[in-house]
Amino acid sequence: MNYFRFCTFLLGLAFVLQSCIVAENPYQGLPPGPWRATLALQLNTVTPNPRGEPLPEKMNLKFEEVLGGELPFNFEVIYDTPEKFHIEIINGEERIVVKDIFLGRDKSQAKDTIFIDFPVFDSYISGYFLENVIEGEWVVRNKTNYRIPFVAKHGKDYRFTTLRKTPAMDLTGRWEATFDLNFDETFKGIGEFKQKGNYLTGTFLTETGDYRYLEGTIQANKFYLSCFDGSHAFLFEGKVDPATKAMVGSFRSGMTYRSIWEAKLNPNARLGNADSLTTMKSAAALDFTFPNAEGKTVGINDKQYQGKPKIIQIMGTWCPNCRDETEFLVDYLKKNPNLNLEVIALSFERHRDPARAEQALKTYKKTFDLPYEILLAGNNDKAEASKALPQLNKVIAYPTMIFLDKNNRVLRIHTGFTGPATSEFPAFSKEFDAFVKKMAG
Repeated sequence: MNYFRFCTFLLGLAFVLQSCIVAENPYQGLPPGPWRATLALQLNTVTPNPRGEPLPEKMNLKFEEVLGGELPFNFEVIYDTPEKFHIEIINGEERIVVKDIFLGRDKSQAKDTIFIDFPVFDSYISGYFLENVIEGEWVVRNKTNYRIPFVAKHGKDYRFTTLRKTPAMDLTGRWEATFDLNFDETFKGIGEFKQKGNYLTGTFLTETGDYRYLEGTIQANKFYLSCFDGSHAFLFEGKVDPATKAMVGSFRSGMTYRSIWEAKLNPNARLGNADSLTTMKSAAALDFTFPNAEGKTVGINDKQYQGKPKIIQIMGTWCPNCRDETEFLVDYLKKNPNLNLEVIALSFERHRDPARAEQALKTYKKTFDLPYEILLAGNNDKAEASKALPQLNKVIAYPTMIFLDKNNRVLRIHTGFTGPATSEFPAFSKEFDAFVKKMAG
């Protein structure tokens, strides 16, 4: 009897203990919560300096707080159900939702696999994952052999470093910048930064667009900013001099482009007028005909466009600033459904293969639920784009908006786009609304 009672006690104890056990990872995919990812940019061993000028104070920068050429970014894994999750990539105030995630198993390697697709930008991340680590590469399909090593680790929510060195100064403000000091031709920009302790966010504006949402840190007199959105990988490293309120730094875009730049604190810094950079060669009406994603030929003089004012959007599906502008236009049209206005997008694609370019347009149109036509106008090479629209003096930026009256006469050409990451976006939105309503009235 005692033996029977003892066995019953053991069984009961086992049941109680089993009921208290909670699996460490009850999820079917990646562990939820914060992740820190890095892209290992492949740096050129020789930085271009065609003018042959010495740039020692700008070239010999050392950034010991972080690994050289390592571009970090953060994302969060969020489960919608115990079986289904999505990823949100974090850049400052921006969160990019990614739902095209596929898990699998490589039997030959006995490893779990993951495929994260960015269909709008025609790129993806693929790799193996084991417990709390993913190792693989970021691949851009519309560039030749463009692959960058990728690593992500779960549970890490810092971006560049966990150090908390006292900042040499507060970078908050507007900085007048000059880029490409290591090339024959330089170009102007404006840095806009917000600093809270060691935490730094901001962007750079140029005459052809902005660098969207940048996030990073300042450590003593060194600062670091990065952005990854599925299309572009931006890395800024800089050094500030509090005495002169000046800074110098390096900018890397992906694995091929590196620019040396400098900037000075200037609250009154301004860029050129975006409405004066691209012009018409003559007063002739704009005219074009291109195929849409289904192969149907669409022209500006088609019946549905006759007698109506129009906005022509020169863009590319691969372009983040174009994405910002597209979201702006789609939202504006939804809020103003009764406007007597037509929009036509002319897309200049990286794909030379028409079938792949058409597929990129279809994906873009579906993703943004475009209420207007998007036409395949040619290759993204700006010289070729200028030939496709011979009435313009040149195409210098994606995106560019052309405003037309009902007779297809050009009223205004706006080069670039001042996006939501900039302080100038609210003023642009207000001015755009007033101009369009007057044009369409």
